[in-house]
Amino acid sequence: MPAPRPLQFILDGELVSIPEPTATLTVLQYLRDVAGRCGTKEGCAEGDCGACTVVLGEAAPGGAIHYSAINSCIRFLPTLDGRELVTVESLAGPDDTPHPVQQAMVDQHASQCGFCTPGFVMSLFGLYLNRSDPDRAQLLEALSGNLCRCTGYRPILDAGLAMGSYAEPARWSREDAQSAARRARLEPLVSAPALVTGDGCYFAPKNIEQLAARYAAAPDSLLLAGGTDIGLWVTQGLRELPPLIWLGEVRELRRIRADEQGLWIGAGVTITEAWPALLQHWPEFAEQADRFASRPIRNSATLCGNLANGSPIGDSLPALLALDAVLELRCGEQERALPLSRFYIDYRKNALARGEFVTGVRIPHRHADDQVASYKVARRHDQDISAVATTFRVRVMDGVVTEARLAYGGMAATAKRATVAEHQLTGRPWTLASIALAQAALPADFQPLTDMRASGEYRLRIAAALLERFWREMNGEAVRLPAAPVAAMEQES
Repeated sequence: MPAPRPLQFILDGELVSIPEPTATLTVLQYLRDVAGRCGTKEGCAEGDCGACTVVLGEAAPGGAIHYSAINSCIRFLPTLDGRELVTVESLAGPDDTPHPVQQAMVDQHASQCGFCTPGFVMSLFGLYLNRSDPDRAQLLEALSGNLCRCTGYRPILDAGLAMGSYAEPARWSREDAQSAARRARLEPLVSAPALVTGDGCYFAPKNIEQLAARYAAAPDSLLLAGGTDIGLWVTQGLRELPPLIWLGEVRELRRIRADEQGLWIGAGVTITEAWPALLQHWPEFAEQADRFASRPIRNSATLCGNLANGSPIGDSLPALLALDAVLELRCGEQERALPLSRFYIDYRKNALARGEFVTGVRIPHRHADDQVASYKVARRHDQDISAVATTFRVRVMDGVVTEARLAYGGMAATAKRATVAEHQLTGRPWTLASIALAQAALPADFQPLTDMRASGEYRLRIAAALLERFWREMNGEAVRLPAAPVAAMEQES
């Protein structure tokens, strides 16, 4: 393992070097308690409200710098190594002239108490750097992780629509964000050896060989990908974590490729990067992609992290179960492939051997006769956990179902396929009568629990209704979902 070295990142054009960073110190804690930058606010400390939003710049292949808004409250400070950190204090010009995003917020009266305002500014700033003239839909998507309790969203959206009409600023224009000077400051940091803390509590391997060797030697370590769940273990659960191995520097795991075997997505690929690749082949997932967490969460979280985490309400799990996805695993020098359908053993338990990790997920090419749909049932459209999430895929040839995949989340201790219901469909005509047989079989597949999101009875009803909806939509019809029972509504409130 490489020798310990300081954590290094860029802030306001200057190199910040921290000799002994604490592995689980969050970026928010560093900004407020160490750097004295209190513009970044702490609201929920769990990545839900957006008050803590900052922007990260990262050198991308080809020489460009990629900027993304993230939640600083659940992002560990050492993961900033080799990157540029931008906070709300960074935006003003040399003579304290407000940035166009800030001026637009002022001119559109988009702030009242002001607590959430820095987070909105940073989310808009991230969009500003990536899009010259965003429309309303793009603004809504960019702000999906920011909550405001007093101003209301209309003037904030107006500010977003107006920010591109101001003169380019001297600092943090789109041209300045990609300047040779900024790239030159990042280049030596990117080429630095792997970051290791002196206490051994944090290691960021630079390649997959380093990762495999370290994890095989220290299998009690915790693999850290996006950290959007692990961060909560610290900020909400106050847990002491084992040594961390950060996957964000392993370039082999941050690739996406399509070949004769299908689409391959590496374990370090973020949700923001993964969904567009999936949508090229499976456009039916557009709504799921739109409703999958907020933009700052998607900018940190990884698709394979969501799969490895194995939460029964992880929205990507039913989708990839229905597509017969296969996980590629590695332990030391040994590699193997495992169907996702065989990966989950019980609640938060999987089939990984000691020292084994996910390197990527492979999704087979679609068949010309596949019919696919994906649904999410939740209380809110944005930023809400599913009561039931499902993806259906059937292959229909000459009017007969030759293959059926009915995958559900929120119905059991793990996301799983309804294999009994699938059996009722397979080999039968693609008719509503066959759907009724599959619906009747669902209680044999699932005995869902009642919790704050829905009752078990409602979950079964909605699982059956979604299956009928799928058939009707594939046949040019539609169906209304049943309303949640009063009991389920009361539990939610």
